[in-house]
Amino acid sequence: MTKVYRYGGIVASIILIAIGIGSLYMGVSGRDRVQSDLAREQIVGTPDSSIPGQKVDTGSEAQAFAATVRKHTLEATGGQTYAQMGRFLDEAGKPTGDENAAAKDPKTGQPVENPARNIWISSTAFQTALNTAYFAESVATFVLVIGGALVLVGIGLLILTIRLLERPELATTRRAAAAGAATASG
Repeated sequence: MTKVYRYGGIVASIILIAIGIGSLYMGVSGRDRVQSDLAREQIVGTPDSSIPGQKVDTGSEAQAFAATVRKHTLEATGGQTYAQMGRFLDEAGKPTGDENAAAKDPKTGQPVENPARNIWISSTAFQTALNTAYFAESVATFVLVIGGALVLVGIGLLILTIRLLERPELATTRRAAAAGAATASG
């Protein structure tokens, strides 16, 4: 039965080390992909952002710039979010949610839509992409940490398996040698 435990421990160790190495590779690859994709977009922090003049090429910079985009969008829409704005514009150019009170487009006869809502649609898409980059880089970092931990656990299990489940004849020989050394020195 000792052989089963010994070889089982070795196999489990190899599997843990292999999964750990794979996780390390995927973590590095994931972080690199996020950073190169962000860099390719050539986004630069605006002067009023927390990263002024800096190229946005990491997840944390993407998250910081997403906050700036939201701030700019709120400024452009008078502090209102998409859901707070009227869907249409009335004859005076003011937002309204009432389709009957909305001004009519002279060409189509349809109610005139509030263009400020389109700002939110574009802004939300951009913010979501930036925040997703932050999330993806965070996941890749987590995978790196887990990969490193799996490699260390696998190595530790391998050492324990080899040291603690030695073949009985070698363990007896080592114990006898250690006892002999202790007797000779004592």
